Amino acid sequence: MDPLQKKYHRLQEILRQKGRVAVAFSGGVDSSFLLWSAYQTLGEDAMAITVTGAMVPEEEALKASLFAARYGIGQLLLPVDVFLLPGFYQNPPDRCYHCKRFLFQKIIAEASARGMTVVEGSNVDDLADYRPGRQALLELSVASPLLEAGLTKADIRQLSKEFGLESWDQPSCACLASRIPYGTAITPEALRRIDQAEAYLHSLGVLQVRVRTHGQVARIETDAEGFSLICAARESIAEQLRSLGYGAVSLDLELYRTGRLNGMGVAPKENCIDPVDKI
Repeated sequence: MDPLQKKYHRLQEILRQKGRVAVAFSGGVDSSFLLWSAYQTLGEDAMAITVTGAMVPEEEALKASLFAARYGIGQLLLPVDVFLLPGFYQNPPDRCYHCKRFLFQKIIAEASARGMTVVEGSNVDDLADYRPGRQALLELSVASPLLEAGLTKADIRQLSKEFGLESWDQPSCACLASRIPYGTAITPEALRRIDQAEAYLHSLGVLQVRVRTHGQVARIETDAEGFSLICAARESIAEQLRSLGYGAVSLDLELYRTGRLNGMGVAPKENCIDPVDKI
């Protein structure tokens, strides 16, 4: 048995040990693979719980529901108002800790009422950036089976491809609040504007993109392919984003990478978890 298959079988063993599981399911590459694996391993003893709210891109919520429906997996949509949480909208450097703890307490309550254990999709690569939300998961004893099985993001994409999951090559996604620098208050209007701006860029074929928001300035980050597409459509993009309320639109000359705002001197690096939980 090759090393990758060994990791997958280890994942199945971990899931069987949990008995009945509720997967915190965002529709991203990792949680999609975890949900599919849990359902293949446990059948109807596995289900999805998907949080919805202002911080979740509408496209991602729809994608999650379509994925669960495609494979006949039970899913609970859990609406949450994160603006009830000062630690979210005030946007401190440990925002993700407060938000993650708040959300997972609600997920755990729903799972517990059904006699299920909550699992989530962190992997081995999620241990190198500033991710305060990881601490919340540890405090709440939320299991991370992909991490326990030693699976990296590359492993998950490869296995997803081998198993025929359409999620295998999805670009990474994150909470809309991650587009706003720490210390800048988060508003429903700001999140809605970011969501609409990124949805428009997706409609042009720009798949990996973030619209970082600095006051009234939209700073677009994308990969090499997206960069060319944006340059070709720059006038229409500027017009569309200005119609959403941005005063200025810029394209970052440095290509997209996760945790970009953490590199701007705003994240306390002493809180990194070494050898990252997802925001």
